[in-house]
Amino acid sequence: MKRFLLAFAAVGSMIAQVSYDRLRQAEQEPGNWLTYSGNYSAQRYSRLAQITTANVRRLKLLWAYQVKTTETIEASPLVVDGIMYLSEPGGSVTALDTRTARPIWKYTRNLPKGVRGCCGTVNRGVAILGDKVYVGTFDAHLVALDIKSGKVRWDVPAADPALGHSMTGAPLAIKDKIVVGMAGGEYGVRGFIDAYDATTGQRAWRFWTIPGAGDPGSETWTGDSLKTGAATTWVTGAYDPEQNLVFWGTGNPGPDWNGDTRGGDNLYSDSVVALDGDTGKLKWHFQFTPHDVHDWDSTEVPVLAEGIVRGEKRKLVLFGNRNAFYYVLDRVGGKFLAGRAYAKQNWAKGLDDSGRPILAGDTTPSDEGTKLYPDLGGGTNWFSPSFSPQTNLFYVPARDIGGIYYKGDVEYKPGAQFNGGGFGPIPGEEARGAIRALNPTTGELKWEFKLSSPASAGVLSTAGNLLFGSSESDFYALDASTGRLLWRMQTGGSINSNPISYLSGGKQHVAIAAGNAIFAFGLEE
Repeated sequence: MKRFLLAFAAVGSMIAQVSYDRLRQAEQEPGNWLTYSGNYSAQRYSRLAQITTANVRRLKLLWAYQVKTTETIEASPLVVDGIMYLSEPGGSVTALDTRTARPIWKYTRNLPKGVRGCCGTVNRGVAILGDKVYVGTFDAHLVALDIKSGKVRWDVPAADPALGHSMTGAPLAIKDKIVVGMAGGEYGVRGFIDAYDATTGQRAWRFWTIPGAGDPGSETWTGDSLKTGAATTWVTGAYDPEQNLVFWGTGNPGPDWNGDTRGGDNLYSDSVVALDGDTGKLKWHFQFTPHDVHDWDSTEVPVLAEGIVRGEKRKLVLFGNRNAFYYVLDRVGGKFLAGRAYAKQNWAKGLDDSGRPILAGDTTPSDEGTKLYPDLGGGTNWFSPSFSPQTNLFYVPARDIGGIYYKGDVEYKPGAQFNGGGFGPIPGEEARGAIRALNPTTGELKWEFKLSSPASAGVLSTAGNLLFGSSESDFYALDASTGRLLWRMQTGGSINSNPISYLSGGKQHVAIAAGNAIFAFGLEE
């Protein structure tokens, strides 16, 4: 016991604070993984290059840490100076020593009874700023933990979980604020993005993704439908410190499959919004799927990059959307620059000059069922894409599968699901998937790595010219330039998460959550 206490004290003394300057310059610390997507640009690209195409075949399992849950872990952990911070279903958090996987501290979230949610008590990660770790909980609280001990520094409720609100996405720390989204669109809640003072927990601003009556955008909702319009914000966004803009994707409008009572485009559902980081004021928006009746949330991760489009060097937002189209937007003003389909779809003929979809006839759900591509899960989903500045490719985990959409009656009842229909598979449909590498400025396909089933996990590119990804319970590494398979391992657990890379003991590691455990890999000596 004495040896353990001494070791614990030694590890605790190494725990350092994470300033805003460190977050802003995260690219200069490739040995750490400081935000949900690695850095503010959300490229999910690691500048570490110890593991390469030449030696990745020597990758071996170093350790596995088992979480006491029966739910699949969807979290991307953070790593700071040799300490991994892993969130667990519901909002529990564990700090691990990356050398041994020994727990340093653990915060356990005991959820109250009756908390509602569509898809399990999911949690996708934490944020770190200063001397605190921040986690959103399934009962819709934002909690600040002491980075050295895991003790609660403050705990604030963001919304009423009895109505269906929950927090499942990782927060994002910017300047002196913690920005967080919320889930619960299946319950007819009104979506929002919040920012909280990192020190006190006091709410600094709130952006409603459904306008209030009389506000700009409210005219895109008929009657009182904006009161139950959903457009939730359940995946982490990106941030441009130079412009002080927060970019965040929004979910589908409610009810999901019956749009009769919510005529119009239904802003700001199925959009990416650009918000002032200090005030939450809307600077611009772009809507991908106006009047969505297929549950094609636009909560995918917006990726920030630069490129030459239409003969001009621009700051860009790259977006692989659930509706099966890839979009290139101007980051400064939100102008549509380019786009094309990247996954199997038959709902739109293409995109017009403004990026609005050109519908391929009537694809609305029906009583008898409407067959359509993509299915409910979309051409991709919440799991992360990656952009490699080394290969200049955008990598998207894709799904090629259709489904049958049914329209149903709808009546809003507080705390009850508000879907307006249902969904089913196409009989005999053979579901497929792929990792697709796209030209970032045009969406043109450069290569694909075919999967045996639709993609369900994110990807990571590295300076070792590697792309790490997953299919079912396989974890693998591809040549990032060609898509050639170089290494794989069967984890034995379903993978619905995003890989990360970091240094431990001066050596590059790669980690992925699979099933209810997290696995760490490194090169065999």
